[in-house]
Amino acid sequence: MKRYATLAAAMILVFLALFGLIEALGVPLLTAPTPYLEGGGALPGLIGVGLLIIDVLLPIPSSLVMIAHGALYGVIYGALLSLIGGVGAAATGFWMGRRGVGLIERLTSAQERAAADALLRRWGTLAIILSRPVPMVAETVAILAGTTTLRWRGVLLASALGNLPIAVIYAMTGASAASLTSSFWIFGLVIAVAGLFFAVGRLGSREEV
Repeated sequence: MKRYATLAAAMILVFLALFGLIEALGVPLLTAPTPYLEGGGALPGLIGVGLLIIDVLLPIPSSLVMIAHGALYGVIYGALLSLIGGVGAAATGFWMGRRGVGLIERLTSAQERAAADALLRRWGTLAIILSRPVPMVAETVAILAGTTTLRWRGVLLASALGNLPIAVIYAMTGASAASLTSSFWIFGLVIAVAGLFFAVGRLGSREEV
């Protein structure tokens, strides 16, 4: 299991390095996507869903994307778009894990793989649900889940359950912010919701351990 822990730590370091690289390059769509999520029609929604999906690999400010969905399309449709994007990200990570099984087999022993598989089959679904609000941890869990015998149906269901409250609350935040005229209150509302999800995610990850 130590090699799995080392692998998880290495993945988080890679995500941190990508974050630093994107910030250094200053790619507007990835660092400040809000201008691309304004206006009407379906295009901003499609861009937002795409950004949430590639969040599994690149550091996307997903909270801003989900808030923009709520501001543009209201609570129901905004939450639905964010839910699709979040589940898509988890599915992409799970698929990457499936494709990386050969690498895992070369890096770990059969005994370690059996122990990790048993652990993730028992707690993997809960881990996926609880990790969804936690950046980098959510992506790591989804990818590692793909290296086990967990099935697609269970992973997609767990991802939907984990993403649903996030999508709804951020959509409500966006819809509420769209009706506010004070930038101070909009900023405060966004920070409060982001802080709430961070706290819940940290608490969930401690309980899981």
